[in-house]
Amino acid sequence: MKKKYAIVLIIVFLYALPLDAQCAMCRAVLESESNVAQAKGVNNGIVYLMAIPYVLVALTGFYLYKVYSKKNAVKKS
Repeated sequence: MKKKYAIVLIIVFLYALPLDAQCAMCRAVLESESNVAQAKGVNNGIVYLMAIPYVLVALTGFYLYKVYSKKNAVKKS
């Protein structure tokens, strides 16, 4: 059962990677410019800033899972 959840999570993260994440104002400013490299850089920066909170929450959840699974293993022994 846990493997299914892990597989679904991996698929969701991999599917979300190629998405373009720009607010309406950033998109309007960058579309008016002819510099494509700058537009890609801004887009990558937005995706990077968006991903950090998800990674931190995932790491915290994993840590809490490990701590509580050790406590339950000690209680059962």
